Amino acid sequence: MEYITLNDQKYLVMKNEKDAIDIQELEKKVTDYFQDFDYIVGDWAYGKLRLKGFNSKTNAHFKEINDIDNVDTYLRLYCAPECRHFILSKESEKK
Repeated sequence: MEYITLNDQKYLVMKNEKDAIDIQELEKKVTDYFQDFDYIVGDWAYGKLRLKGFNSKTNAHFKEINDIDNVDTYLRLYCAPECRHFILSKESEKK
C-alpha cells in the first residue's frame, strides 16, 4: 500500500493510472475545500490536473453527485478516454 500526505492529511493511493500522481501539483491544488471529502479523484486534461471530491454514503456531507460508487461513471463520462488519473482515500484518525 502506498500513502501520501497532503496538508497534514494522510491518503491511501487506491489507484494511480499511468503514473498520474504529481505531488507538486497536488500540493498546489488540494485546499481546505477537500477537507470534507472521503476521496479525491484527479485526472489530467490538456496538461492540467483536475480534482473532484467524492464521499461514501456514510459521510454527513454526502450528495448523490459525489457518490464514490459512481466514480467509474464519472471517469467514463467527464474525463478523456484512457486519461491519466488517480483515486486517493482519506485515512481517518484512529481514536
